[in-house]
Amino acid sequence: MSYPILISMLMQQLVGITDVIYLGRLGEVELGASALGSTYFLTIFMVAFGFSLGAQILMARCNGAAEYERIGAVFYQGCGFLLAFWMLIVVLSWFISPLLLKSLIANDAVCQATLEYINWRIWGLAGASIIVMGRGFFVAITRTYVLSIVSLIMVLSNIILNYVMIFGKFGFPAMGIAGAALASDLSEIMAVSFLVVYLCKRVNIAKYGFNKLTLFDFKLLKRILNVSVWTMLQQFISVSAWFLFFIAIEHLGERELAVSNVVRSLSSFPYVFINALSATVSSITANLIGKGLTDEVMPAVRRVMRLCGVIVFPFLIFMVLAAYPLLRIYTDNQALIQASIPAYLVMLSAFVPLVPAWILYNAVSGTGNTRYAMKIEFFSMFIYIFHVFAVILYFKLPLAVCWTADWVYNVAILIMSYRYMHSTKWRYKKI
Repeated sequence: MSYPILISMLMQQLVGITDVIYLGRLGEVELGASALGSTYFLTIFMVAFGFSLGAQILMARCNGAAEYERIGAVFYQGCGFLLAFWMLIVVLSWFISPLLLKSLIANDAVCQATLEYINWRIWGLAGASIIVMGRGFFVAITRTYVLSIVSLIMVLSNIILNYVMIFGKFGFPAMGIAGAALASDLSEIMAVSFLVVYLCKRVNIAKYGFNKLTLFDFKLLKRILNVSVWTMLQQFISVSAWFLFFIAIEHLGERELAVSNVVRSLSSFPYVFINALSATVSSITANLIGKGLTDEVMPAVRRVMRLCGVIVFPFLIFMVLAAYPLLRIYTDNQALIQASIPAYLVMLSAFVPLVPAWILYNAVSGTGNTRYAMKIEFFSMFIYIFHVFAVILYFKLPLAVCWTADWVYNVAILIMSYRYMHSTKWRYKKI
């Protein structure tokens, strides 16, 4: 189950990574602005992603209980809700984003570049929302190999379109940072097109209830929201804290912001392994509970945790040894590379507590108690943000020390998730 999810997540991360690699050739302003712009968009997108996780849990429960025909109704309601959410966000972003970003970003050049990115990127929320709902469906029914194909289409088209639109090739105008945003939007449209065709041609439409289109079922939507509202809040809080982290770093200078964007981009490589296995844990937990096999949940969680450690820790060692060549991919600026190494090493060390923390945390979500999962996220983010503002804005410590915020967050998640999963409360959760 995890392997296709891993490939799909890796491909999705490569979309952002190629943006950073291309923009690193334009300058530090564009490199820093892409960090703020992409994280700002991601903060909004994660609300949609959080909704899809709640829908995924319900679809997995239906799959585990062999109530297959109910899955299509959940999927349709999810897509309808997210498309309505996208239209609302497009309107709000047009008026609110300039005021918000100008009040938060100190450097005018970085602010203008960030706005230029956002004004194009926000249109891609529609395609991204359909993709995450499709991902939720295939993860719920444990048929995940198609996600690899969807993501491969997206990343290959994004690499080509980035080259064409950022630098102005084959007769297209050079759009710079706006070209990176538009390339991502178009690559998502291509991925959605393939996903729709695959669903129509290769999935048993009648079995999963896709032949019964229900546009509005407020009772079902309310049930989805009862589960997903907490994952929506949790995902929003999680990534908004990342956005605040980059806003705080921006006040240290353009160099520090550019370094942090490179370091964040490299962190996505080990993270995709952890996230893929964690997504599987959430689905396995929901399926086992749906089948009444609660005694098998924690043994499955521990096996996935061991597997994740075996995969991730050797990869982290490789990334430490290959620090310079990896950083060299992003920029030719030797001063920028040397400035990145301390923060890069601190970032890699924070994956040690993240492995058990994220596996256990996704198991909490898989039990259906998304409200408690949100409480874990909220408490951890409170500590994280306090640490960020104290270290960066008050004491103004070196950038490597600023990146210890990841340690603070990961340890807090680990402690609270461990306590919940080793209790008996989750066994009796009804959704």
